[in-house]
Amino acid sequence: MFEKQTLQGAYLALSAYVFWGFVPIYFKLVAHVSPWEILCHRVLWSVFLLVGILAYTGQLGGLKVEARVVRRLALSATLLSVNWLVYIYSVITSNIVEASLGYFINPLISVVLGMMFLSERPRPMQWIAIFIALSGIAIQLIYYGAVPWIALTLACSFGTYGLIRKNLGLPSTQGLALETLLILPFALLGLLWLYSTGNMAFTSVNMQTNVLLIMGGVITSFPLLCFAAAVTRLSLISIGMFQYIAPSLSLIVAVAMYDEPFGIDRIITFSCIWVALVIFTGETIYYHRMLARRIDVDI
Repeated sequence: MFEKQTLQGAYLALSAYVFWGFVPIYFKLVAHVSPWEILCHRVLWSVFLLVGILAYTGQLGGLKVEARVVRRLALSATLLSVNWLVYIYSVITSNIVEASLGYFINPLISVVLGMMFLSERPRPMQWIAIFIALSGIAIQLIYYGAVPWIALTLACSFGTYGLIRKNLGLPSTQGLALETLLILPFALLGLLWLYSTGNMAFTSVNMQTNVLLIMGGVITSFPLLCFAAAVTRLSLISIGMFQYIAPSLSLIVAVAMYDEPFGIDRIITFSCIWVALVIFTGETIYYHRMLARRIDVDI
């Protein structure tokens, strides 16, 4: 049962991060829309999608939770909104590479949070992988010569979001539906303000823009549902290392499709990250196989 749960978590995490790796393409297609409006539409259409899923599966009763859970969901929803807005801004302003750096740093934030709040302890080979990854990221920070606020905001907001969602213990669909419902009033007010000031792109540009903005619900919900389901099945340390997949793919998209710079410093960082990922993944597989053999022997 333990290995099956871990394998499911790995598949879910892989689905989420591969999807996120290619998400910049979507935001480039709506780059003519303001980041605020894109954020509002992400929230609005996600609510329709998620509540529809809950209604179809007969799980609307899962939206009734205790007040203390609502307070923690309000915090996770706020962190999620900040993360979404900063990421949209980074793509629209051609800062995909710095956003990728943020998600390279994010796994280290997850590791630190796991150690601080969940008493998770990396094994020796995992420490080596973390050190190699940290070395690659340090090269990037030194190269920048300034505080990369986009990268740090993305890393800290999503790392903390993962910690909160892991401890809530809510099913992924219900949890995300509640988060978006908590943000919905602010999103509706934002759309109303944009409409009243004549700055609303929805219904006023073209049909392609309308369809793309409505698709924001799927673009938002699918990877987050996979992530929320994965984070309950895997340790934060394991989730942290999976997170290197998305920024690696985003870097490829940024360089190959949008001609963002990719010098020797980024090549070194990229190499360190993937070496760390190979070590961490190999050690994790070996550890679980050894654990399974010990269980078989005990039985």
